[in-house]
Amino acid sequence: MQTQNSIISEIFMTISFSADEIKLVESKFEKITLEKGATLLNAGKTVNHQYFIASGCLRTYFIDNSGKEHTIQFAIKDWWISDYTAFFTSSTAIMTIDCIQDAVVYKVSKEAMDGLYLKIPSLETFFRKKMEGAFASFQKRILGSLSQSAKERYTSFISTYPNIEQSVKNYHIASYLGITTESLSRIRKEISQD
Repeated sequence: MQTQNSIISEIFMTISFSADEIKLVESKFEKITLEKGATLLNAGKTVNHQYFIASGCLRTYFIDNSGKEHTIQFAIKDWWISDYTAFFTSSTAIMTIDCIQDAVVYKVSKEAMDGLYLKIPSLETFFRKKMEGAFASFQKRILGSLSQSAKERYTSFISTYPNIEQSVKNYHIASYLGITTESLSRIRKEISQD
């Protein structure tokens, strides 16, 4: 079983903290254990926290006006998740986050992180780099959605989430790729025959 100290070291593996800094950072994070099927965040709710995934898998999705689900993100070990549109603009969530595998997450509020940035500037650099990487990944995904075939998008998905496919429902993957489950089955069959 992990101690708080080891999880803080795991979350911020590129930062060396003093003992006092570790205590301060630990005091701002709260461990949450989620069972498969649990909802971490509901659309329409205020978003004050972001979450580090220590284990398991979560899914962020949006439901459009016709009731169709659009999977925006899967989050696996060592990833961060929230409804960042709401988190950064102090608005209500437009997305829902569900647990699709039993998970352990650590939550931290925006207010707490802003305070930590002032006391430990290396944390602000850490999160800036994380956000830069996430922004680049989202742009790459948007460009892929606009320019790649469904088969190419599926191949990219497998590359990004190599160990997730067995645990995720087919309609979640299809929703993420913007295709039907039938198309997903056809693509898998084509790839298996290649």
